[in-house]
Amino acid sequence: MVKVGDNIPSIELQEKEPGNNVDLSKELGSGLIIGVPAAFSPTCSDSHIPGYVSHPKIKNAGKVFVVSVNDPFVMNAWGKSLDQDKSSGVRFLADPAGKFTRALDLEFDAAPLLGTNRSKRYAIVVENGKVKSVHVEPDNIGVSVSAADKVLG
Repeated sequence: MVKVGDNIPSIELQEKEPGNNVDLSKELGSGLIIGVPAAFSPTCSDSHIPGYVSHPKIKNAGKVFVVSVNDPFVMNAWGKSLDQDKSSGVRFLADPAGKFTRALDLEFDAAPLLGTNRSKRYAIVVENGKVKSVHVEPDNIGVSVSAADKVLG
């Protein structure tokens, strides 16, 4: 599993549509990567990501990315639903084949529930391109250690 001191893997994610690629190893010097099991799922949409979007310290967190094993169209629509005016600066990225999630070793077998393997719920603090801290939910999907108030203070 990803650990403190690791580099962010160089794997292209997609933003808004296929072909609009983002490589977090190049894009993210300091900030946050927030992983979720599924866009539009109740916990992700009702508490986890809204907690970040509305957190008073989000503007000081550096670049912030939400990543899910979903397609870019779903992630774009989800981002619009949670941050209509994009005032938070949070960006929503798709990991359609789960390559980024697997590279972090944060994949879990969610096929019986969500149709395919998905990302564990997590938050990774990145500083100077390296992992500074990792907050992975012990049950993969709950919201306790990866919640905005725990990670951002």
